[in-house]
Amino acid sequence: MVECEAVQLAAAQVLYTPREELRHVYFPTGSFISLIMAIDDVDSLEVGRIGDEGMFGIPLSLGVDVSPVRAVVQGAGTALRMDAASFRRALERIPALQREVDRYVFVQLSQLSQAAACTRFHVLEGRLARWLLMTQDRLHVDSFHVTQELLASLLGVRRVGVTKAASSLQRLRLIRYTRGNITLLDRPGLKEAACGCYKADRDAYDRILG
Repeated sequence: MVECEAVQLAAAQVLYTPREELRHVYFPTGSFISLIMAIDDVDSLEVGRIGDEGMFGIPLSLGVDVSPVRAVVQGAGTALRMDAASFRRALERIPALQREVDRYVFVQLSQLSQAAACTRFHVLEGRLARWLLMTQDRLHVDSFHVTQELLASLLGVRRVGVTKAASSLQRLRLIRYTRGNITLLDRPGLKEAACGCYKADRDAYDRILG
């Protein structure tokens, strides 16, 4: 039997700080985790996001017990948690689990590469639209709360850039954004506004994870 416990994750809860020992893996069932890479003492950038399609703690499946990213809960909710030793034992006992984790590792690597290219080459409005769609895919809701300051940090831009990008999407009636509360009004239209990285990410999930 796989030894998991059900836990409730709170918004802004830090699950992991870089280069600490990885003691647990998390499988979100009704929550959303952001993976954040520090650029320097001030700036940081979101390099991955995890919902009910995945897990946090994949370095353990590679024989490594540390990670370079910070794991922060962006969407409160439920998750399954397993301690590191139990996870390693489960991988040894259950070949099917190891295969699925290996597939997920590949998807995560693809997402990291896509995120790097997206940050370098795509305009902020398209990147914001992509982030909103990917968040909705993981939270399965049309409305959620995220501040301008947090969005600026996740996207690696200044707050004024987030304001302009969100205002642009709002003028097109794709979203409603008031005091950190975002509602997605037109998902097809938001997909049109998103950069091509959203489709590339979705294709990778569908092709590899099915």
